Amino acid sequence: MNVKLNRNQLKDKILGCWIGKNIGGTMGAPYEGMRKMLNVSGYATPKGQPLPNDDLDLQLVWLRAMEEVGPYSMSSNILAEYWLSEVAPHWNEYGIAKSNMSNGILPSLSGEICNEDWKHSNGAWIRSEVWATLAPGFPNIAIKYAIMDACIDHGSGEGTYGEIFTAALESIAFVETDIRKIIEQALTYIPEESYLAKCVKLVLTEYDKGTPYQDVRNMLVESTKELGWFQAPANIGFTVIGLLYGEGDMKKSLIHAINCGDDTDCTAATCGSILGILYGAERIPLELKEYIGDKIVTLSINGSYIDEIAKSCTVLTERVMKMIPTVLNANGVYMEYTDLDSEYDKEAAFALLKGVSAGFLNRGRYSFEVNNGHHWKALVEYEKEPFIKANEEFKIKITFDHKFHQTFRADVDMDLPEGFAAEYDKTVYMYYHNQTFITTATYEVVIKAGEKIAPRNHIVMSVRSGLNPLPLFIPITLLGK
Repeated sequence: MNVKLNRNQLKDKILGCWIGKNIGGTMGAPYEGMRKMLNVSGYATPKGQPLPNDDLDLQLVWLRAMEEVGPYSMSSNILAEYWLSEVAPHWNEYGIAKSNMSNGILPSLSGEICNEDWKHSNGAWIRSEVWATLAPGFPNIAIKYAIMDACIDHGSGEGTYGEIFTAALESIAFVETDIRKIIEQALTYIPEESYLAKCVKLVLTEYDKGTPYQDVRNMLVESTKELGWFQAPANIGFTVIGLLYGEGDMKKSLIHAINCGDDTDCTAATCGSILGILYGAERIPLELKEYIGDKIVTLSINGSYIDEIAKSCTVLTERVMKMIPTVLNANGVYMEYTDLDSEYDKEAAFALLKGVSAGFLNRGRYSFEVNNGHHWKALVEYEKEPFIKANEEFKIKITFDHKFHQTFRADVDMDLPEGFAAEYDKTVYMYYHNQTFITTATYEVVIKAGEKIAPRNHIVMSVRSGLNPLPLFIPITLLGK
């Protein structure tokens, strides 16, 4: 697919995204966690001082990862490495995911186990703009990378649905101007039966009825009370309240989102980024953008990258602009900038990578992916949570995917802890499908624990083929009970 995008128009929208993110985060941060309706009227912080926000911080690390590793080989496991070395917070789902990964549990399993209280929370959907700005007008490409991100700390929970939804919303906002249509289109990428979809539809329905936004906010709280506070469905509902009831006025939109309470810096920041994309930096009211300026202040980043991240919305925009052609090219789009009118086929763009969200959503709950580069990967699905007792059996299903277009056999070997045994075929037959152009195989393993169980039981499966000089190594970690 060939695409030309007007350089100045796109740059204005991306800059608007980051300025809007900074405005909303700064305006909403002083009220974060307040569990009641508020009566906010604007900024409550000193002029010229944007507040730090993990919503934006983590995205600076993700951009750095994309710049260094590139979109071709990007994966949840690569983002996990950056997470462990560069991201400071240990609270809630962030801390749970980091603890799981430190114990050898890979994404998306790292966001699934021991995380019932937080996998439906807000940590993922608040950091979706980087993927949308790298794939403007290509929602499935944005979703592809957003899933890699979200599942690290939210597994298959509502928090991951949230980032799928907002990444789609923001990517579509680059090429659609009707906020109602954008919301409805973004809904098509998440499960209809999810809390999130129901919350967004509730807001749409009540807005059409003319229900006061305060009442709609209370409906959202009531409909999600079993999830509790600081969860994605209700807070994304608050964001949608801002987008609809603000009626195109950015300040009014942000204030409505903030006045709903709860995770106010996140709801306002995402509301601001979406409106910033829609209107562009030039059309953001001066009273809002001049108050905080262009600077980005960070709080949640440590390690070697602290001096290499973008320090302003302008620099961040320039770095994103440099990456867009590479990201799109990696996903089948030959893109170039132009000073003339954009040449873009919306129908073709939306069809590209169609089904990428469904592919993830249909996976087993206890699953993770591994690869040894761009051509050789495997989806590992456990039958249950990765805990094992003495003498217990544990079943694993592995789906291999190879991009070399030929049928072949690969040798399989397993390195097991002392006392463990395994039932598995010593070869896997990779069959080439000449219609899908993909070489695949499904494989099953049964692990048998011994008498002694360690707290962490590490197993390594190696798959060697004549087509790859490097074997595919599959790490399997089972935690002792």
